[in-house]
Amino acid sequence: MAAPRFAPVGHRANDYYSSPDVVPAPWSQDRPAEIEGLQPAGPRLGAQGPDQGFALRIASTMVRNGRIHVTDGESIDDATRGSLGIALRRASMFSRAPVVHDLTIAFTIWGWFDPKPADDLLNVRRRLFAGVGDLGHHYAAARFIVDMVPESTLRATPDQITSLYPAQWRSLTGAVSLGAFTEHH
Repeated sequence: MAAPRFAPVGHRANDYYSSPDVVPAPWSQDRPAEIEGLQPAGPRLGAQGPDQGFALRIASTMVRNGRIHVTDGESIDDATRGSLGIALRRASMFSRAPVVHDLTIAFTIWGWFDPKPADDLLNVRRRLFAGVGDLGHHYAAARFIVDMVPESTLRATPDQITSLYPAQWRSLTGAVSLGAFTEHH
């Protein structure tokens, strides 16, 4: 704020900015674990993106609102953690933070919004999602669920997915390739 002309100025009137005697070297990327170039991609590496923790908040809201339905032998934690990676993968494909549509697609393709899913879906879901709520011990199983979902499913809109579920749940989830797994386990 400007001072009026009649205000006393004091001894700082002649002070001015001066640079330091030593100019530090410019910053460079030289830490041992620093990633050079693009983020690595490959099996079990996940899908990096901004503000991924927000997906947990969205999922918890869906759980509180009673949208997620589990049956005997299933848990809300398994459903949430198993689907969360799918939503985060979709969000990272579009280079953005997760939104409700990402979780809607992830929960829809596996029938978590359906109070009465088909028996074959239920059998596959129980086997794949069992224990994935404990990521410390079941990270590989959770990554398997995420990696099996086709990119075409992730690029679809929630309305497109809703129109295809439940009739095409196998192709939406990538469970088509689980033939031997779903029949013998």
